[in-house]
Amino acid sequence: MAKESTEVAIPRDAQGDLFMKSTTTPAGKSTPKTSRVAVPPVRETAETMATKQKEIAVSEFFAKNRHLLGFDNPRKALLTTVKEAVDNALDACEEGGILPEVWITIEALNGGKATAATPEPGKKSKKKSDQPNLIDGADGTDSSASASSIANATRFRVTVRDNGPGIVKAQIPNVFGRLLYGSKFHRLRMSRGQQGIGISAAGMYGLLTTGQSVEIISRTGRRKPAHRFELQLDTLKNRPEILVDEELSAWKMLPDASGGNAPANGYAAWKDAVAATNADPDAEEVEHGTEVSITLEAKFQRGRASVDEYLEQTAIANPHAQIHWMAPDGLQRLFPREVTEVPASPAAIKPHPYGVELGVLIRMLKETEHNHLGEFLQDAFSRVSPKVAKEICDKATGLSTQTWCSQVAREEADRLHNAIQQTKIMAPPTDCLVPIGPQQILKGLLKEIKAEFYTAETREPAVYRGNPFQIEVGLAFGGNLPSDDSARVIRFANRVPLLYQPSACCITRSVIGTNWRNYGTSQPRNGLPEGPLVIFVHMASVWVPFTSESKEAIADYDEISKEIKLAIQECGRKLNTYIRRRQRIAREGQRRHVFEKYIGEVVMACEKMTTIDAKALYEQLQAIAQSRTATADIQFDENGNPIRPAPSGGRLDGDDNVVVIETNQSDAIADDDDGEADAGNGKTLFDGDGDETEAA
Repeated sequence: MAKESTEVAIPRDAQGDLFMKSTTTPAGKSTPKTSRVAVPPVRETAETMATKQKEIAVSEFFAKNRHLLGFDNPRKALLTTVKEAVDNALDACEEGGILPEVWITIEALNGGKATAATPEPGKKSKKKSDQPNLIDGADGTDSSASASSIANATRFRVTVRDNGPGIVKAQIPNVFGRLLYGSKFHRLRMSRGQQGIGISAAGMYGLLTTGQSVEIISRTGRRKPAHRFELQLDTLKNRPEILVDEELSAWKMLPDASGGNAPANGYAAWKDAVAATNADPDAEEVEHGTEVSITLEAKFQRGRASVDEYLEQTAIANPHAQIHWMAPDGLQRLFPREVTEVPASPAAIKPHPYGVELGVLIRMLKETEHNHLGEFLQDAFSRVSPKVAKEICDKATGLSTQTWCSQVAREEADRLHNAIQQTKIMAPPTDCLVPIGPQQILKGLLKEIKAEFYTAETREPAVYRGNPFQIEVGLAFGGNLPSDDSARVIRFANRVPLLYQPSACCITRSVIGTNWRNYGTSQPRNGLPEGPLVIFVHMASVWVPFTSESKEAIADYDEISKEIKLAIQECGRKLNTYIRRRQRIAREGQRRHVFEKYIGEVVMACEKMTTIDAKALYEQLQAIAQSRTATADIQFDENGNPIRPAPSGGRLDGDDNVVVIETNQSDAIADDDDGEADAGNGKTLFDGDGDETEAA
């Protein structure tokens, strides 16, 4: 017999806080009285919220948002650490007038012992030399030799040493243990660093991920002692905590590295050599320089956006630097110095009036030590003469050069700001910029990229938001570059490679926005040009407008994009002339081959029809064929100029910013997409300048 059930309803209480709940129980049993009570939310008041508000240190903010500084994944963190240390080293050497020499060493602290990788049965190992190289790698060596151990490593020690002027003892803790501390933020001159965050942020990341301190050794002169520090960054106060402060009795030079692909114990042998050098009392001591060591969680991989690529591109943009590179897998590589002159030191300039904003102008008027407005304008800004200052004040109603700065209120400052924009003022001085230069760009490209045609151009200085800047472009074409892939764009800002966020960068967008079909290369819609091409673009500026604190992409200003396109077009015209000339040489060679193939048959037919001297006729026809295809005999020197004068001459003749390397592939350039083809098919031929010429 089925059991009866009853349904009991629990009513709400007086406040209505109980929900109706039905329970089904067997007949004769008591019903459990359960209910859910809705707890009203606790409302904050202005007083309770005020007790929770407090100041946040910049170091604490970046510790929680380290991805903003480029430490968002282990592989990128390793690259960012090396990048910040190398950039500081190159800046210090150049400011001290010293030819830079930098040693970069990365040691894997875990992951097991390095062992040679063994290919699976029936499979061949992929060598780097078997892969298409856009930028030449480490002599085509096999980087998989110790991949089994390095791939598992998660903790590395990065050590970067330079031969710069060093850092005084009192400033070492602040430079490496405080964020936003440095000498570059408040001055307008070209430099790699801008914000004073990079190297101290790398030490902070190492402390957060491994708990290890940053180790620094620095020496400022031969007769001065070397100081060694171990310190940590207090993220709550943005202050350094000094754990070790000692004076070294000696600081030895590093032993010379043997480049190439070292054996599995290459790094161990290197450490033994360093220990032996330090123990040798007769070993040469470091006269001046700085060394920083950071232990961090990271991942080491080769390929795109790696430490290898960063150092290769750094060597291209800094041919005056010598770089020693010791990878954690034992691979040693030397990037030799190609230029023996230190770049000129840029001068610091004052801000240009066109770049000042209203709020900044009001603050400057409050902080100035000058009493009168005319003196303030001449001293605070560049390119403001007494005549220009008077013109600005005359256009600002109610103001004059004798107006007291303390009496300029917001309304008067607004009129002054508008008057500045309406006054014609000379562009800012450009001695604050030190471009690489076309010849140095060519030397850097020749050193690292295996191509057959090179050209470079440096534009005249331009201005954005009152900040002067210069654009430089270089092209490398042909040779060993892969012809079935998109062009490679290598981007630089103040000689520093930009490896991440290419699609967000003004440089990439400007390259895509250029019509490369006009210069003999194919280009898909809204894409990069295709073919064996490397495009080098460098922006030099007193303040590079990066899109983020990690300094990975340049903001898309119209003035910058325009200058990049103009520089690309100038280099593209030279590339187009070279491609057309090579195509014409190849076509004429094919025509000669056809002529020579049938000359013998023509002579035999003529000999049968009439009495002639067959040998003389053959020589005459051969001479005619050679004269009609004389272009095929043109040879070029290392500057791209024809050794035998070309019939029409061309833009490459006498151009110092063009280098041509003769290769076996030079005579086999395929026809481009503009309608050129072999003679005899009814289409028009063009000479080296793109002018029409008569077909045979």
